[in-house]
Amino acid sequence: MKKNDRTQRFAPLLIFLAVVGFIGFLAWSAFQAGELGTRVTDAAYYSKGLKYNATQVEKHAAEVLGWNLEVEMEAHALEFLLTDEQGAGVTGASGLLYLAVPGAAENIQLELEETGAGRYRARLNAGMKGSIQARLEIERQGARLNRQLLLNL
Repeated sequence: MKKNDRTQRFAPLLIFLAVVGFIGFLAWSAFQAGELGTRVTDAAYYSKGLKYNATQVEKHAAEVLGWNLEVEMEAHALEFLLTDEQGAGVTGASGLLYLAVPGAAENIQLELEETGAGRYRARLNAGMKGSIQARLEIERQGARLNRQLLLNL
């Protein structure tokens, strides 16, 4: 038996196996495409991603300015201490605190009041309880600082 005869006998078998494998792969692909797959759990994922990118840019701008933010909670009031790179309080900023209260139809928006040099305060409703997601925005002369907070009341 010559070497050429052996390859001629196995060639149809190899072609048959390749065709069966290809048809099997096509059937598996069609089955996978027909499945529901993973479902999107957050319909606003794209806009949140865009907000994340904007937040990172603003955070970087605030870091370039040397801003530092410390948060304290005292008896249903949030205290924010905003300092510059020398540790001096940043005055003249305006700020908003957005609260996503579970069960509320809309987010609650609280304006920050400046209580001292670099000190800002937001008073929370005494009836708020549980875990509340919050977003803080502080702006001064075009520089903006955004922070995401999780409040456990």
